[in-house]
Amino acid sequence: MTSSALESLKHTIPRPFWLDTDPPGPSRERQIGEISADLVIVGGGFVGLWTALLARQRTPDARIVLLEARTCGTSASGRSGGFCAPSISHGVSNAMKRWPKEAEQLIQLGRANLNDLQLDLQRLSLEVEFERSGKLNVASTPWQIEGLRALEHKYQRMGIDCTFLEGAALKHYLDSPLYSAGLFEPNYALLNPAKMVRELRRACLEQGIELYEHSPVESLQAQSDHLLLHTGYGSVRAAKVALATNVFPSLLPQLRSTVIPIYDYALTTEPLTPEQLRAIGWEKRYGIADSGNQFHYLRKTADNRILWGGFDAIYPFASKLDEGLTQRPETFVRLAEQFQQTFPQLDNVAFSHAWGGIIDSSARTTMFTGSTHDHRVAYAMGFTGQGISASRFAAATMLDLLAGQDTHRTRLKMLSRAPVRFPPEPLRFIGVSLAQRGLAHEDQTGQRGVFLKALDAFGVGFDS
Repeated sequence: MTSSALESLKHTIPRPFWLDTDPPGPSRERQIGEISADLVIVGGGFVGLWTALLARQRTPDARIVLLEARTCGTSASGRSGGFCAPSISHGVSNAMKRWPKEAEQLIQLGRANLNDLQLDLQRLSLEVEFERSGKLNVASTPWQIEGLRALEHKYQRMGIDCTFLEGAALKHYLDSPLYSAGLFEPNYALLNPAKMVRELRRACLEQGIELYEHSPVESLQAQSDHLLLHTGYGSVRAAKVALATNVFPSLLPQLRSTVIPIYDYALTTEPLTPEQLRAIGWEKRYGIADSGNQFHYLRKTADNRILWGGFDAIYPFASKLDEGLTQRPETFVRLAEQFQQTFPQLDNVAFSHAWGGIIDSSARTTMFTGSTHDHRVAYAMGFTGQGISASRFAAATMLDLLAGQDTHRTRLKMLSRAPVRFPPEPLRFIGVSLAQRGLAHEDQTGQRGVFLKALDAFGVGFDS
């Protein structure tokens, strides 16, 4: 580790930067006693909050209850980088590789979903720092450049606007000694995830949705004519239940091996001046990601800090969930060193915040949905780091399933077929470790090893 990297981290605050831009509102009361509802939503992140709002739009007179174990958005939703993709399939390449027969439909639905999300933000007057400013994908090795060219051809085939950049054209977008090519796509958005949670939560309360925090659901029992959820201090009798708990242990035991927690980490710099941003060629507001398997993502905040995250994707043995794991000094030092290598023009810049979050990773890198108990219980999970926009689509799909409707969403194979389950420990840890080593080797050499090719053959992937 370098002394300059350590010095840049000297005054970092160990919490998500977003929480300092928009602290959580007053906590809601916990659920106590016995109540009943037409729809109960378990989980108060993006998926749960969107489910509540879309359900209210469909059924104006229904009694809707949302139960959150902690406070809304303090887990994955409020800790992300704020990238809001025009995709529900973890990107165009993933759709074309895994679901070639419905790839075009998945891509169209993803783009329409981002349009609808933006319209909902306007309709509900949600102030979330939404910017549809595009995304730049950059490459540093010959095989990554080849991959960007292949992605350009896929975009052109699907009618997606993009521009390939090299040399001076790339430096006009980003000037770094590490990157020699880029692909810019204008149809991509960014937002402030903490403000998104706050505003969705506010809209729910304004529309009469009963929201309880500090109310973890301990069990779900199916009765002949209703579902019963126990919260420790009380219970809720429900006609329908939507599960939006993502990486946290599902109330349906059969789903507990379908996702694993992957810890992802990020830093934010101090606010940068226009001269500093001009020095690295980044004067506009688009987000950026590099093309490695172990990739970095970066974007500007509203006050022109650079959020710099990614690379390390840490799986804890036995799928351990622990707030202590969201602080990892060795990763923060690595990120600081990599930032300085990427932007030597900014070698004296200090970092203000350092934090981690948990990604609910499925074995195929995309979300999936389903229903049980004769369409009385629906679930959505496995977003694998691409959930800000996809959460809205998943919410609509769960509501379709609960209504027993046959829609374009419920017919999607990507959503309706569960991913390959992760094996028990220690095989799970060994398998993830082997996959990570294979991905790192591919980044270094451009060669995909035998183990990764075997996973490919079974439709299994690993990503953050």
